[in-house]
Amino acid sequence: MFYQPGVTDHGLPHDPFKACVIPRPIGWISTKNKKGQCNLAPYSQFNNLTFDPPYVMFSSNQTAHGTRKDTVINAEETGTFVWNLATWNLREAVNITAEQTPYGTDEFELCGVTKEQATLVDVPMIKESPVKFECEYHTTVRLPGNPPMGTVDIVIGKVIGVHIADGVLTEGLLDVRKTEPIARCGYYQYTVVRETFEMVIPNMSDDVLYGLEGNAALNRRKNEVNMAGGQGEGGVEKVEEKEKEK
Repeated sequence: MFYQPGVTDHGLPHDPFKACVIPRPIGWISTKNKKGQCNLAPYSQFNNLTFDPPYVMFSSNQTAHGTRKDTVINAEETGTFVWNLATWNLREAVNITAEQTPYGTDEFELCGVTKEQATLVDVPMIKESPVKFECEYHTTVRLPGNPPMGTVDIVIGKVIGVHIADGVLTEGLLDVRKTEPIARCGYYQYTVVRETFEMVIPNMSDDVLYGLEGNAALNRRKNEVNMAGGQGEGGVEKVEEKEKEK
């Protein structure tokens, strides 16, 4: 089959577009407005953007009434938000917070999760969630679309604090078998991650692989090598060897 979105009919009982891009991480975003009222909502168009420094984004369509979502308004007004990992054990709470409620409704109370004050920003986190990012608002990119819901606000934030529960670490690695993150699929479908497999790109030096890992420390060491004129392969390894000799 082939169709042109918004031009030709796909001929299916349900629109397949979102079902084609899966699984999608869930941006379970908590905010607070200027009045001190808390908000909690999930966004399935969420991801990280880079690692040094780390940035994340969530994409928020307008409401069925053509208005902007509470999360976007709060993040822009206060300059802060928190991402909370959505997990299998918290799936029902995630679903409840997707409900569109009047502005100022406290979804923490609505879904029954526990508030935990963030360290660096004045925003509550979800205590039961094993991983949380404290974020400073950076910018909003607004993509125009067809009314009422087509227009979208892409909110970008800089991660300034990371919380990871000790219980979800295994030999120094964040263990998805313990966190059991959930993700959106198509339509009303979700999935849960319990298994992983590993592949390392062949014939790649550590100068490239550290970027795939997202290792900020090695990235800064590589920059020191580049600034010193040692831009050849093996730059990171050379820096590590020098540090061992000290």
